[in-house]
Amino acid sequence: MAATILPFPRRNRMTASLPTGHETLVIAHRGASGYLPEHTLAGYAMAHAQEADFLEPDLVLSRDGVPVARHDLTLDETTDARRRFPLRTRRDGKRYAIDFSHAELRQLRARAPQPGRFGLDLDGLSVPSFKEIIGLTRELNRLTGRRVGLYPELKAPAFHAAQGQDLERIVLARLAAEGLLTADADVPVMLQCFDPAALRRLRLDLGCPLPLVQLIDDSPAMAHMVSPSGLDRIAAYADAIGICRHLLEGPGRRAREAHKLVAEAHARHLAVHVWTFRADQDTDPAGTIQRFAALHGVDGVFSDHPDLAKQALRALQGLRTGA
Repeated sequence: MAATILPFPRRNRMTASLPTGHETLVIAHRGASGYLPEHTLAGYAMAHAQEADFLEPDLVLSRDGVPVARHDLTLDETTDARRRFPLRTRRDGKRYAIDFSHAELRQLRARAPQPGRFGLDLDGLSVPSFKEIIGLTRELNRLTGRRVGLYPELKAPAFHAAQGQDLERIVLARLAAEGLLTADADVPVMLQCFDPAALRRLRLDLGCPLPLVQLIDDSPAMAHMVSPSGLDRIAAYADAIGICRHLLEGPGRRAREAHKLVAEAHARHLAVHVWTFRADQDTDPAGTIQRFAALHGVDGVFSDHPDLAKQALRALQGLRTGA
């Protein structure tokens, strides 16, 4: 039985299907970023092989308007830009992706920003474009018979607008050119963003038919979003919330409050996806993911180690079925 991407599909809103029954989704956070440098084709390919349900590229724009995969607006922490372009900084001393052409960004080598992770400097680990990521995912889906999706995050649309670039429109145009705005697309897509104005624009002004996900961190500035009235507002334009795990389990958080938040979201037909699970930073990585899925009833987890997240969820399913 095919399941929808979102377990609470809305009438007249496009959903896309996965090849298996409903399960807690595993979203490969920046690819298999626990093993290979984040946002590289190699990292995405590894995550696909580890049976992630979705690959998550963060998207920023080059100077010439090409969407590329970087988590940060700047290049200093995740590439060798300091060495290759020592003089190309702004007043704050940082190198911004939007100040470089796509051809220049292709010269960079990606690096893992977190200590203790992949440490080799390899030529093949470059900064990929969104078009390349789509092509890779599509081809791997064809070869494996799977239907792995993409879950791009639009990074700082307001910043891009201030630089004269329309991130939302450019990403949507790329998806349209690739034939990924239909329910039967070979690569399912969900779009996520922290900026509610950008998501509302995608839905109401640009007519985006894809599932939209409102990202919410645990800062005081976003606390209103997880209130009943905040969820009401989100439900008017989005299909899911992508929340920091500390909103469910953090200092002063109680299981009852976590249950209430997830239940309130579900009552508004909003799926709940939680970030981020890192096996090299959790004392009990499998147990933690199982607890979020079983105790809190979340619908998806972002993980730097998609293989271990998948194993944990399969073990939980085995316990449930007695297999």
